[in-house]
Amino acid sequence: MDSTLTQRIPYFLDVLALDEEPMGIFFTDTKPEEGFTPPEMDMPTREQEARGEVDFGKLFGNFSCALGSIWRARRKKTAAWFSERHFGCPGSAFWQGFNKPQLEAIIAYVSAGIPGQMEGELYCGSHDTLRQIFEDIDPTPAPAPYLVYKPLSQFSDDEEPLLVAFFSRPEPLCGLHQLAAFVTDDPDVVRSPWAAACGGLITWPLKYLENGENKATLGGWDPSARKFFGPDELSFTVPFAMFRDMVMRWEGSFLTRTAWPTVRKKAERSRKAWTR
Repeated sequence: MDSTLTQRIPYFLDVLALDEEPMGIFFTDTKPEEGFTPPEMDMPTREQEARGEVDFGKLFGNFSCALGSIWRARRKKTAAWFSERHFGCPGSAFWQGFNKPQLEAIIAYVSAGIPGQMEGELYCGSHDTLRQIFEDIDPTPAPAPYLVYKPLSQFSDDEEPLLVAFFSRPEPLCGLHQLAAFVTDDPDVVRSPWAAACGGLITWPLKYLENGENKATLGGWDPSARKFFGPDELSFTVPFAMFRDMVMRWEGSFLTRTAWPTVRKKAERSRKAWTR
């Protein structure tokens, strides 16, 4: 990223009362040398599943939520990365673009389960409905072998993220939401579609970009992944171009008017409450 932008980011975060640096998200051909990643294992396919060749005991024995790796990376201020062999969760492999179509076993597990065999999570009422939802969402295939999430300050001058993800409680999130509208003049700029937590970080933001839509994605609603978020915390993912506009133009926005200091004080109170 260029130095003008990187020099402005700390001031931008400070005015929003964000005490955590956002993470840049990108695909790369180069395997990361450090960071958190799920254990290596074989990627199961729908064809293997149909032939009864998937060892689900081993698969779920090595289960690792993508948000768990991202949570640890956030705490240690380092990277989290994923690939076809480091996917952690077959659901996440689908959402992050490494494996389509989704396994029937995962469709059953996320929806109504299988009587006498598997209790479903009931995030959807039936297998057929969820299968159609997954087909409609149709995640963008990963364009490179590795998907990386890392703090923006760790990007070199010749690196640039595809997306930028914030993790925020409501008061700073209020600023991000309104600023996204300010820089785009779009009252529908923030979308919050149904997805797994990783879907809110990568799938929907990429889908909007693929469709030529400049949208922000509010996520983190997945109850199964809430343990990897702070209290009252959600994710807010924007295209890098929108992030650049936000950083470069915030001084001409509501953030310099009388309403924002009141919100910022509430953000400080919230921060103190959750650090006890």
